[in-house]
Amino acid sequence: MSDFLDRRPPSRADFRKRVQEGTVILPGAYDALSARLIEVAGFDGCYVSGFGVAAGLLGRPDVGLVTGTEMVDTVRRVCQSTSQPVIADADTGFGNEINVVRTVKDYEQAGVAGVQLEDQVYPKRCGHMAGKEVIARDDAVAKIRAAVAARTDPDLLIIARTDAIAVNGVDDAIDRAKAFADAGADVLFVEAPKTQADIELVATRLRGYPLVFNWVEGGKTEVLSMELVRDLGYNVVIFPISTMLTAAYAMRAMLDSLRGTGSTNASLPQMETFDGVTDLLGLGRIRDLEAEFQQ
Repeated sequence: MSDFLDRRPPSRADFRKRVQEGTVILPGAYDALSARLIEVAGFDGCYVSGFGVAAGLLGRPDVGLVTGTEMVDTVRRVCQSTSQPVIADADTGFGNEINVVRTVKDYEQAGVAGVQLEDQVYPKRCGHMAGKEVIARDDAVAKIRAAVAARTDPDLLIIARTDAIAVNGVDDAIDRAKAFADAGADVLFVEAPKTQADIELVATRLRGYPLVFNWVEGGKTEVLSMELVRDLGYNVVIFPISTMLTAAYAMRAMLDSLRGTGSTNASLPQMETFDGVTDLLGLGRIRDLEAEFQQ
């Protein structure tokens, strides 16, 4: 696992190739600690979601409250904490095409392997919440053109997401996705298809394009098996809020127990140990560096 002097940025070219050739699974990282846990678990990389950052940083829902600066700062810390590829949610790009240019440049400098942009009206909201609106297709396409033009590394993935299913239906969402590909997007993301039939339709009509499947527990999309998702040809499967939901449940249970009993003893079997956490955080390597520098 990466630590300070040992960390080397992951190859964007290698990650692009992996996405094109198979299915990569990316759990959601909402902070540096969750990113390190994902790396230790041996996944292909991690995905920084706006939902997770809004919850972890602000304690608020994903309704457009997180600023571009707050997202970039979080993304940078995640990238610095792991040697794995990071895909990061950039919401709507935080403004018009010129804002998108700045956002893509900031995310690229932060170290991500991919930037995800969507076509919602700002302020946006989580893709699995009600009440979404989308901007005009031409305006959305212009943002993707701006994102492609802004990157300096051609291997940085531009991931174009459309939320149009909830507003205009699946046909419009697929048409928008194709227009995003024509504008230079590398990976297409049709958000929140409700049924297996719609999921299969998206995969069929967008066959040949790298695709994202969004696995949201309790969300609007029907639960499928990973085997079927792979067979349908989805290249990137994200679990954007699984870590955060798990952490919230575990902390609530511990706090309820502490409140009721005055002790954390009942929760100890569900806790990582003190030494386990310090090892995860790289304390041993820090001690080695301290000794090396003091010679």
